[in-house]
Amino acid sequence: MTNEQLKETIEKKFDKATFDEFKGMLNVTVKPEDIHQLLDYLKNENGLKFDFLFSLTGVDWSDSIGIIYHLESVELKHVIAVKCKPESRENPIIPSVTDLWAGAEMHEDEAYDLFGINFTNHPNLRRLMMDEHWNGHPMRKDYVDKINIIDLG
Repeated sequence: MTNEQLKETIEKKFDKATFDEFKGMLNVTVKPEDIHQLLDYLKNENGLKFDFLFSLTGVDWSDSIGIIYHLESVELKHVIAVKCKPESRENPIIPSVTDLWAGAEMHEDEAYDLFGINFTNHPNLRRLMMDEHWNGHPMRKDYVDKINIIDLG
């Protein structure tokens, strides 16, 4: 399926989604309230069958914090990137997709730990790399590491 065909198929069901392309990959952006339904549709719709979540990555876009999901249909040989940007930078909340892809659990833990993204319905959201008492989320662009400051002046 071409990117244009994917876009047309998704637009029929998710008219509030926005689209762009980057390096030949279709990117779809939706709000948190639509993300789980969209990903479920992409995974289970016969003509789409995006059965492989090969990346779930936290991102700090400076003005917002969110997630990019990279999906592939192993059978149909197409790929897509899905972006989700919560309204709140201070308390970003996105529904978990661990019920769709069990392998998402540790990726969501990582995004929570490093970016502070909370995943509703996650089975056991926890710090993955940082100590449980660590303050802040070190991959945020506004994070200040007060211990390891290097004076380059």
